[in-house]
Amino acid sequence: MKKLRYLLLSFIFITSCSSTDNIESVKPQSQPTQDINTSARIATDNLLMGNPSNAVASTNFPTNYLMQKTCYSLSYNRDRGTPNWVSWHLDPTWIGNATRCDCFASDASLPSGWYQVGSSSYTNSGFDRGHMCPSADRTFSSTDNRETFLMTNMVPQAPVNNQQTWVGLENYERTLVNQGNECYIICGSYGIGGTGSRGGTTNTIDAGRVTVPKQIWKVLIAIPQGTNDIARVTTTSRIIAINTPNINSLNTNWAVYRTSVDAIEAATGYDLFSNLPDNVEAVLEARIDNGPTQ
Repeated sequence: MKKLRYLLLSFIFITSCSSTDNIESVKPQSQPTQDINTSARIATDNLLMGNPSNAVASTNFPTNYLMQKTCYSLSYNRDRGTPNWVSWHLDPTWIGNATRCDCFASDASLPSGWYQVGSSSYTNSGFDRGHMCPSADRTFSSTDNRETFLMTNMVPQAPVNNQQTWVGLENYERTLVNQGNECYIICGSYGIGGTGSRGGTTNTIDAGRVTVPKQIWKVLIAIPQGTNDIARVTTTSRIIAINTPNINSLNTNWAVYRTSVDAIEAATGYDLFSNLPDNVEAVLEARIDNGPTQ
């Protein structure tokens, strides 16, 4: 009898636990604890290598307006409706399990009275909402990932350029990180007129409020993970620069478009990696990468 009573009580206890588990499983999942820590992860190092255009957070400079986000920093151009450039740091602390939110949104932090490019501003234009700082570079938390979907982080990008050529380099950047490196990355655009999926050259979209760029470029420095990063960049550090035409018929192999940082600076007027020692900067920026691509 005692054994029967014990088995009965055990069954009740197990059933009770199972019911509690079921209740817990339907509760909304709370944000991962690391997401609470975003204030400690404000990325002051996104501009560690320099401010390419000496952008300033002042409405006196509407075509070179500095915006500092948690996940990236950028120079915004009110008259083009796009960033001039976006700069960020990539190491394992930025990569996690957050899913892509696909939550494109206007940026309410723009100065009062400035037009806010919206999530539908590119609709039926033949151009993608092309991330500068990629969604997949910011998966530490859902908060980080959402920030990459602000329209101040987008340029009108030809679909093949965005979905194939640039994705190839973005994937390789994360491969470099998985191999024990960290990257400092800057990308941007210049010129007017691109060719999207609808054919023909388009200069503007969104009733003329967003300029379609002619060229889209990216540069990165890769160094082994560590501290005191500026001091660890040497003349032998790997530097990759590409400059792609914003067209839908370009080569899908990003390596075809490798160039030098000097060439991009000549085209844009920017001073990239200006915080590096002059002797190191001069050697790196003259080099055209010929290293592996995957």
